[in-house]
Amino acid sequence: MKKFFDDIKKDIKFKSAGPGKKLTDDTSPKPQAPKAPHGAPRKAPTDGAQRAGAAALARIEQQHRPKVQTSQDAIRNQVKRELEAEAAATAASAKNTDVEGACVPQQDASCFSVSGVYFICPLTGKTLTKTEREIHIKEAILMRFSEDAIEASIMMIHTFNKDREKVKAAIDIVSKYIENICKNPTEEKYRKIKLSNKVFQEKVSGIEGSREYLQALGFESISLPVDGEEKTEEFLVLPAQEAESLEQMKDHLERLQKAEPVRAKLDRQPQVFRASQHATRFELPPDFYNLTAEELKKEQQLKSEVVERNAMLRTKAMREKDEQRERRKYNYALLRVRLPDGNILQGTFLAWERVAALYQFVRDSLENGWQPFELMAPGGQKLKDDEESALNECNLAPAALLTFSWDAAVQADIAAAGGKTAVLLKAALLENIKTLS
Repeated sequence: MKKFFDDIKKDIKFKSAGPGKKLTDDTSPKPQAPKAPHGAPRKAPTDGAQRAGAAALARIEQQHRPKVQTSQDAIRNQVKRELEAEAAATAASAKNTDVEGACVPQQDASCFSVSGVYFICPLTGKTLTKTEREIHIKEAILMRFSEDAIEASIMMIHTFNKDREKVKAAIDIVSKYIENICKNPTEEKYRKIKLSNKVFQEKVSGIEGSREYLQALGFESISLPVDGEEKTEEFLVLPAQEAESLEQMKDHLERLQKAEPVRAKLDRQPQVFRASQHATRFELPPDFYNLTAEELKKEQQLKSEVVERNAMLRTKAMREKDEQRERRKYNYALLRVRLPDGNILQGTFLAWERVAALYQFVRDSLENGWQPFELMAPGGQKLKDDEESALNECNLAPAALLTFSWDAAVQADIAAAGGKTAVLLKAALLENIKTLS
């Protein structure tokens, strides 16, 4: 049997060897050594080549020691990387959504009561979609380094890091560093931060913007020798400070401690419509829902079960549990307010905003915002101006039509004085009045 297999192997080797080859020859390819040209002695590198080699080595070493990018070019490069990463994530998300919603019929965007949910960047004033807001704010913060590195680094710390507990812990450690320096300005040891220190590594190093903040304060990255060893370690070292500089550091620390994350503000998208019988008809885009396309499909299938469940005898706890689950479905609320003249005022809100925010929106839209008024929710529920309840707790999410009325007592006083409220809404809103279809 062994001889049988040996014969087969020889046959295969013979066929693959090719003409002019022996079975005993090694058929594996051998690397060819490069031939040096005859009579051409090797030349020493030129000065330019030596400089280029030194620069390349410096770049390789620099890869292991990232510096804060505060120049315009460095910031643009960082923003570009952020944008590329965001674009890749958005594309992947869109692909998943397409798969999830493959069986869900898509509506024409022109049929929606509002085109979508939009936000306003507090730094640039630009109107953004939900997918654009985060990366745009990051870009705006990074571009601020050229104007105010302290402010930009503080924004980074509070905005780029989602875990608020970790941010607080890092700020506490940085505060300790600065307080020690201010209390002991002549003590050199307090002006040195060892980057390999366990506390720094665990509490500060992983927080985006922390190192940028320290360097904006004046700390410099320096490699210092290790006592008793032939190696160096990286430190952040703050040069000796004058009394005026120390006072400024205290101010910068206070700004860090009191700062809040930079968040895009919801665009209310105020719109006025003429009196219409379609005021209670709402067609909302997917942005309003805290559900995937597949979950929305299931919601449609379960509508019949809702009717059956309402016919059952259910406890208060069961009803409250269902209401809470219902409220979590919606991120936003599209609210319309029918005015005494028949016109309809529309605005977009976060589902968990307070009723007071709705009152403020209406008040800001009125020509005479000082006059007291009341809002009536569907079903005759009267909403109070100082209501602490959230909109979704008042069953106003994802959409509702409310009724506006002036305070009766105040209106009576105005009428007795011979006055009247001729125009309700501000002229700027009435200029863009539309018709509901």
